[in-house]
Amino acid sequence: MNGKLIVVGTPIGNLNDMSSRAIESLKSADFIAAEDTRVTVKLLNHFGIKKPMISYFEHNKYQKGLYIRDRILAGETCVLVSDAGMPAISDPGEELVAQCAEAGIEVSVVPGPCAFVSALAVSGLPTGRFTFEGFLSVTKKNRVAHLESIKKEPRTMVFYEAPHKLLRTLKDLLFALGNRKIAIVRELTKIHEETVRTTLQDAIKKYESDPIKGEIVLIIEGCKEEEKKSNLTLEDSIKMAQSLLDKDCTISDVAKEVAKTTGFKKSDIYKGLIEG
Repeated sequence: MNGKLIVVGTPIGNLNDMSSRAIESLKSADFIAAEDTRVTVKLLNHFGIKKPMISYFEHNKYQKGLYIRDRILAGETCVLVSDAGMPAISDPGEELVAQCAEAGIEVSVVPGPCAFVSALAVSGLPTGRFTFEGFLSVTKKNRVAHLESIKKEPRTMVFYEAPHKLLRTLKDLLFALGNRKIAIVRELTKIHEETVRTTLQDAIKKYESDPIKGEIVLIIEGCKEEEKKSNLTLEDSIKMAQSLLDKDCTISDVAKEVAKTTGFKKSDIYKGLIEG
């Protein structure tokens, strides 16, 4: 008789958010598939749970997934957890769930905390319709293509980001989307939880001089119907270009890119930057 896979959500920072059902699922499992066993063992120790664990992460997910699948087919029950939050959401567990589903294995879920939903709830931006965009690619070509595809997205957009890449991402978003409202939510449920509600331009100014740490969720307003290139003034374009200037870009390069985005002449933007 087949066992089953149980997808269990775990706390994103505060261990008091662990549900009694999640604890019971971990206790009843034959083994646990964990993104990082060193992280999960701290959770298990906190609740006095001792279970065999298998390391299951991005770079071994296919082969380990087949191994886990075969053990479940042999009758064992596996609990899948990530380091924090809901497994299989912007997470390698997606592959394991697909492998088990394809094999006809029962997959059940024990819901728990999810960073992007929690951040959306406190963002102050519209939540009736939204799109989860995950992490932007570190590859320039894929990153540009992703941003190009969401320029006219009317729904609120949600991204995950790492602190060391935040400034670059804010600048890329400003390039692609213009000066939208944004909520920057970090360290959810932890001591230093913070929500900054601002605009892309102001966020760039803030974090150029005040870098932040911790896990980050970005909530960005969607494209409004009336949002057209013609609504942008030359002054707006120059301000956008000023926000994007850094040591890696020449004034000419920035003026050229902003000209493509806004429709104004590169020479006019360049002049505004020089005089500003």
